Amino acid sequence: MNSIFTDEGHQNIIKRLNRLTEDSEAHWGKMNVAQMLKHCQLPLNIATEKTEMKVKAGALKRFIFKSFIKPHMYNDKPWRPNLQTPKEFVVANSQEFTSEKENLTQLINEFASKKNATNWPTHPLFGDFTTEQRGKMQYKHLDHHLKQFGV
Repeated sequence: MNSIFTDEGHQNIIKRLNRLTEDSEAHWGKMNVAQMLKHCQLPLNIATEKTEMKVKAGALKRFIFKSFIKPHMYNDKPWRPNLQTPKEFVVANSQEFTSEKENLTQLINEFASKKNATNWPTHPLFGDFTTEQRGKMQYKHLDHHLKQFGV
């Protein structure tokens, strides 16, 4: 599995991101390209502690997420198209393509620079991830949405 923490994985994502245009069309889903760029920033903002994800979840829901969903976040199997987006990550309002693309590029580069970090925030639903798992998870999410727009 690729990782945003490897030079190859990082450069692959940036190269593909740079191939997007304002006119790039989705092969699935409801977001346009600018909304997708904004959406992809949200988990990176949480991982870099720029935002805090507030989730109301009882012990059973957290157990289910940690036990059954978490391993799919960073394994080698690609996510299928049209997965349900958690409401905290839905971007329905208009976004400006150029600024969102620049913001996402900056966040990806910032996150990639943390490849040697060992102190990460605990995710409110999934619990703790290793640095390796975080790198794979962010790569997998970005890869999923870049494929959504054909790059």
